[in-house]
Amino acid sequence: MSYTLKPKLLLLKPQKIVCSINAIRKHYSDYEIKNLADNISAVGIIEPLVVIENNTGNYELVSGYKRLKAALFLGLRRVPCTLIDAKSEDIAFISLSENINRTSLNFFEEAESIKQIITYFNITNSVAAQKLGIPISVLLSKLTLLKLDENSKERIINGGLSERHAKVVLLIPENKREEFLDRIIKEELNVAKTKELAEKILLYGDTPPSETAEEKFEEIKPFRKSAIGDARLFANSLTKLIETMKSSGVEAISKRTETDKHVEYKVRIMKPTAENYSQLKLV
Repeated sequence: MSYTLKPKLLLLKPQKIVCSINAIRKHYSDYEIKNLADNISAVGIIEPLVVIENNTGNYELVSGYKRLKAALFLGLRRVPCTLIDAKSEDIAFISLSENINRTSLNFFEEAESIKQIITYFNITNSVAAQKLGIPISVLLSKLTLLKLDENSKERIINGGLSERHAKVVLLIPENKREEFLDRIIKEELNVAKTKELAEKILLYGDTPPSETAEEKFEEIKPFRKSAIGDARLFANSLTKLIETMKSSGVEAISKRTETDKHVEYKVRIMKPTAENYSQLKLV
C-alpha cells in the first residue's frame, strides 16, 4: 500500500471535515471523548488528523475520528491535518491500520472491518493481507473469529479474554460453549489451561468440563475378575479408544509389541498446535 504525503500541514475547520464512508472507526462513548478533550485542552492535538481532498474540493477524514470528535466537543476553530493522496481502497486500509496500531479496535471489530473492506472493494484475501502487511494465514485466522455467535463474542470481550482464547472457543461445539466460557472466565484460565480443557471436552464428548481425565478413567476402573485375564478385551478397548480419538480429529498412534513373556502397547497422542487446531472435528 502506498500513498503520497503532500508537503504542507493544513489547519482546517473541524466542521468542514466529513467522515469518509470507507473509513473504519469505532463508536466512542461520551466519557472517552470527554477524556481526550481534557487532554487536548492541556497539550493540544499532538498528532494531526489525516485527510484527503475529494472531487468536490472538500476534505474527508481518513484517520483521527476520536480527535475530530473531541475538537468538535471543545469548539476548536481549527485542527491540524495532514493531506494525503490515496485511492479510496487504500484509505480504508490506512484507517484500519491506525485503529489496529492504536488498539482502538478489539479483535472482533478488527476482523469485521477486514471483512467489510474485502466485500466492499471486492478484493481477495491475499490482496487484503498484503495491504495490511500480515501473512495470509493470519488474516484467515482473524476472519475465522467471525464464526462465533454474538453472545460468545460479547462474553469473550467482557470477560477480558484474548484473541487466542477466542480461537480455542471456536473448537467447542455450540451447545457447549456457554458452559465452556463460564468455566474459563470464572477460573481465569490462561490460554494453555483453556486449550487443555478444550482437549478434554473434544476427547470425552459429554464429559462435564469440571471432570478431569483421571476421574474419567477412575469410573471404568472396576472390571470383572473374569475379564481381567482376557487380554483381547483390553486390546479391543484400546483400539476403540484410538478410533474415537481419531474421529475427533486427534492424531493418535498405537504400537503393539509381543514377546514370550508379555504383550506391550504404546500409544502416542500428538498435542494440538495453533496450526492444526482448526482441523479438529467438533463432535
